[in-house]
Amino acid sequence: MPPEIPNLKISIIIPVLNEANTIAPVISTARNAENVEIIVADGGSSDGTVEIAQSLGVRVISTAARRSTQMNAGAIAATGQILLFLHADTHLPRGYDSGVRQALAKPSSVAGAFELKIDARRLCLRLVEIGVNCRSNFLQMPYGDQAIFLSSATFDKIGGFPDLPLMEDFEFVHRLKKQGRIEILPQQVLTSARRWQQVGILKTTVINQIIIIAYFLGVSPDRLAFWYRRQKKNSSQN
Repeated sequence: MPPEIPNLKISIIIPVLNEANTIAPVISTARNAENVEIIVADGGSSDGTVEIAQSLGVRVISTAARRSTQMNAGAIAATGQILLFLHADTHLPRGYDSGVRQALAKPSSVAGAFELKIDARRLCLRLVEIGVNCRSNFLQMPYGDQAIFLSSATFDKIGGFPDLPLMEDFEFVHRLKKQGRIEILPQQVLTSARRWQQVGILKTTVINQIIIIAYFLGVSPDRLAFWYRRQKKNSSQN
């Protein structure tokens, strides 16, 4: 018989800022599991996000509006032995809790994430998915929209998310890889296509690659964040 997997508590941390249109179904799918708590880390929403989350009975904390700050604050408030960081427009798959516990029960695994599926019917987005999932499986480099999870002890050991305005998940995963294997589960999270739709699929992909290369070359995250916001603003005006 396979060894019994401990039913460790999973704390799901969702950083939000004006996510009234997406937060309710995200919470609903996340709570469809055993022994989990959900913490919404709000960065100053003004559209009713907080009220919606509170009406669903989850814990809401208030922080400064920076994703790394919000996720770190959520981790401090968490009471679970496992932390799972979930974007406010991403739905967890059915049975995700069992997959998370099984992955972290492996001696070689220090963290994990899910394969990605984008919620839109366009062939080019299927190609994006293939690229993301190949990168994740072969390079062990998942990004934040793939619901990264790890033990709270490992989170503390690597110092949490770096205080960066951009690339915080990239740097976080880079640190995790030094600790051991990052398990990529075949279950898929379903994330909104809005980021690709707002900016454009090709442009989004190109921008992401430019930011990664620039980060490796030593361009400051503050400068990259300023450039990224300007690209998004220009795209929304077109």
